[in-house]
Amino acid sequence: MQPDLIKKLFQQHKEPSLFGRYITNGHIEPLLKNLSSKVSLSVIGRSVLNKPIYGLKIGEGSKRLLLWSQMHGNESTTTKALFDLLNTLSDSNSSYSNILKACTFYIIPILNPDGAERYTRLNANEIDLNRDAQDLTQPESRVLRDAFNAFKPDYCFNLHGQRTIFSAGKTNHPATVSFLAPAQDHACTITENRKIAMELIGVMNAGLQFEIPNQVGVYDDAFNLNCVGDTFQSLNVPTVLFEAGHYNNDYQREFTRELIYRAYLLCFDYISNNNITGTGYKPYLDIPENDKCFYDIIIRNTLMDNKIIDVAIQYEERLVDNTVFFVPMVQKIESLPEFYGHKEIDAEGSAVLSADGMPLKLSSENVFVMLNNEKITLLVE
Repeated sequence: MQPDLIKKLFQQHKEPSLFGRYITNGHIEPLLKNLSSKVSLSVIGRSVLNKPIYGLKIGEGSKRLLLWSQMHGNESTTTKALFDLLNTLSDSNSSYSNILKACTFYIIPILNPDGAERYTRLNANEIDLNRDAQDLTQPESRVLRDAFNAFKPDYCFNLHGQRTIFSAGKTNHPATVSFLAPAQDHACTITENRKIAMELIGVMNAGLQFEIPNQVGVYDDAFNLNCVGDTFQSLNVPTVLFEAGHYNNDYQREFTRELIYRAYLLCFDYISNNNITGTGYKPYLDIPENDKCFYDIIIRNTLMDNKIIDVAIQYEERLVDNTVFFVPMVQKIESLPEFYGHKEIDAEGSAVLSADGMPLKLSSENVFVMLNNEKITLLVE
């Protein structure tokens, strides 16, 4: 699959009504009303606050793929890319009609609509749905398990977003996209089932390297049966975790959205054209494991208390009037030689002060700082 072709398809089929980080039922419902006749739509359950949870089915093939997004309500990039994918698959002139002939998709675009509306990881009962796979205490968890049991998927795709702190290995390369073939036992055995998930991730990684060399990572595979991916993997259904991460200056995750779309097409085209046995799993083992080497901003070589230190700024995401703001907060004041900033400022030995001319303090909010009497903004550009 040619990288230029996928880019062209994305440009043609990107859903223009979805943008940025705040995506809720209110944003997708107009799209659901105008779905192609190829897509069947149903309300498959209700959230804690009685919001509908939607299920979409498309395709006629024997290979069955279950996908769910926004299990964590503030992780919306994969949802945007799902609608870009649906636009592509619904296009009768698409180059990838083979995918729908070989595969049937069952898609839950927003599993946690309450969390999406509040822009929080948790549901309305303050429960992390990705730790509720065994107890099934929450209605949203039961909706997903019921879909899994009824649809009987051959593959599962658990779609998430990750913070800007992650690096691909202990490097200055951000983990712009990350994956995981979850473990299915405490020994993290590379089972035949996991090998299939690993093979799929290896294919996606190879394709993504053309766009983001050295910026793909994998998560630690420590086993936790309370997590949905680990549970479904333990039930012998190959399961792939997606994590949409940070690209330089892309805080709205629009370029990452394109990368996730690219990964979808690479993966689903591969599934449609191959009998996957897991024999191609070994490239997965070469993907670097995620580390936490980044802050959003590091101000280097700052004079404070007669010492030269660094100041790390991390954005706190706040929802105000249906808009997500990135609020700069002082996270660390210390020497940070093993960390990187997505943006770095060199104070060259000068003092860096707050807006009121005082030394910076931990956990303080600073929209801008003063450096040599110059006002320097810390806001997202």
